[in-house]
Amino acid sequence: MVQRLPISRRNLLLGAAATFGVPAVLAGCGSSQSAAPPGGKSSGNLGTVTFGSNASDEIPKKSLETVLKGFTQAQVKINTVDHNTFQENINRYLKGTPDDVFTWFAGYRMQFFAEQELATDISDVWREIGSDYTPAFKAASTGTDGKQYFVPFTYYPWAVFYRKSVWQEKGYEPPKTLDEFTALAKKMKADGLIPIGFADKDGWPAMGTFDIINMRTNGYDFHISLMGGKESWTDPRVKQVFDTWRGLMEYHQPAALGRTWQEAGQALQQKKTGMYLLGMFVAQQFPENERDDIDFFTFPEINPTYGTDSIDAPIDGYMISGKAKNVDGAKAVLKHLAQGSSQNIATKLDPGTLAASSKADTSGYSTLQKRGAELVSKATHLAQFLDRDTRPDFASTVMIPSLQSFVGKPNEIDSLLASIEKQKTNIFR
Repeated sequence: MVQRLPISRRNLLLGAAATFGVPAVLAGCGSSQSAAPPGGKSSGNLGTVTFGSNASDEIPKKSLETVLKGFTQAQVKINTVDHNTFQENINRYLKGTPDDVFTWFAGYRMQFFAEQELATDISDVWREIGSDYTPAFKAASTGTDGKQYFVPFTYYPWAVFYRKSVWQEKGYEPPKTLDEFTALAKKMKADGLIPIGFADKDGWPAMGTFDIINMRTNGYDFHISLMGGKESWTDPRVKQVFDTWRGLMEYHQPAALGRTWQEAGQALQQKKTGMYLLGMFVAQQFPENERDDIDFFTFPEINPTYGTDSIDAPIDGYMISGKAKNVDGAKAVLKHLAQGSSQNIATKLDPGTLAASSKADTSGYSTLQKRGAELVSKATHLAQFLDRDTRPDFASTVMIPSLQSFVGKPNEIDSLLASIEKQKTNIFR
């Protein structure tokens, strides 16, 4: 069983389409471009580094390209693939002909690929960059063998986002408990708003709702144990999570299975919905002159035993594939991405992210970014998100269709949980 790497707020803030085997352009789902200095040529001698990227949305794509233009030791060829396509085909990608460097996530899913020798040990890189990261970030980058395989770049909290101007106009206040949350949703509905923005066309957004209700109901430790295959999905505690969620469905934005998170974010921006549980990257859907109107609150208390001590705060970063052809060049790229100055560029261009390096300059953070950092600092436990805290095959083949089934038919809980448990047993052997 994969070792768990819990992250505490104290440690985190201590100190401050073969699928992918063929080029993305041939697969018809991505694009390829080179990131080089302004002159168009690399001034270094490390050749060409191929870079598999899931940063397909406009803002994160521009952010990565801009950061890599400052890298002069090699030419970097970026192969950008649609985010969901990249994520759902990662196993085939890494076992086929992967790029040298690829975008990925910290924690369990990083460890899973390291154990299969699909990632390159970068402990030597960490001996150079380690002083720039807190112990918790290093732990989240470490495999079960004690070696490092991942360089953290940015992270972001999940919370319930809203527009301050709408709330001020209506006199709404952030709820502290589930009862207050439900009462607020009822008030919004009466005021002609769709209370809770919601989208799950891509399969993963609903995971955030499950995560937070489970952690609020049963605590962080149970949630992580469930993600690790150690608990039964037919446990009454899990059923309670779905019962609670079902009770909120009438306030959710309807037809969620046909809507992307971007579209739900735009509905919040257009003042059609009152609030939206998502990662801070929702800010990407707001024009720059409206981002000061975004605020959030942490999902309210359900069980007083756990209060609001846990949140999802995923860490995004980069790894070197186990089949990398230019390992030296790839390691040089990772050292560049680990620099606080590189991450400063990213957090300035992407308002929904926070820099992972403790050497990054946070003085230029927007009000939203400062609020996000404050939320993370107050959380006792930080989960990485459902599809990062469990096996990738379980997340993709079991949980995505199961949660979409629940969203479509929320009254069929018992049979759904029995099905999840049966499939889990076959996967976690």
